[in-house]
Amino acid sequence: MSDATTEEGKLDLVLERIVDIPPSLVWAAWTTPAHLLEWFTPAPWKTVDCEIDLKAGGIFRTVMRSPEGVDHDNAGCYLEVIPGKKLVFTDALGSGFRPTGNSFMTAIITFEPHETGTQYKAVVLHKNAEDKQKHMEMGFHQGWGTALDQLVAHMKKLN
Repeated sequence: MSDATTEEGKLDLVLERIVDIPPSLVWAAWTTPAHLLEWFTPAPWKTVDCEIDLKAGGIFRTVMRSPEGVDHDNAGCYLEVIPGKKLVFTDALGSGFRPTGNSFMTAIITFEPHETGTQYKAVVLHKNAEDKQKHMEMGFHQGWGTALDQLVAHMKKLN
C-alpha cells in the first residue's frame, strides 16, 4: 500500500509526522465535526459543513469553500474505523457502501502513541498515476501538512 517500490505503492501519497499531542486528541479532531470544521481545510479555504457517521459504511462528508466562495461537496464512506487508532475512508463509495461512480482516493489515517505525542500517518491511494499526479499538483503534501498543523494548533487551544 505505501511501499513506493510496489506497483500499488507507486500510486500512493504519504504524509507522516510526529505531532506533539496525544493520539486521543488527534482522534477527536478527526472524528468530531465541531473540531474538524476548525482545521480540515488549509487556510484560506474553509470547511463549512461536515457530516460524520463513525462506523464502517457510515458517511464522511465535508464541504470545502474556496477563497472565492465556491463550495466543494466531498462525500464518501468509512471502510474501517478502529477507535483511537485508524480511519479508512473513500470517495468511491457512499453511505452504506453504495458505489458513487466517482472515485479519486482512499485515505488511511493512523495514529500511534509516540514518546512525544503521536506518530501520524496519512496514506492516500489513487486508482492510477494520473490521479496521483493531479493530487500532487493540487498540493497534497503542503495542503495535508498545513491541515495537520491546523489540527494540532486547534486541539492545543482546547487544553
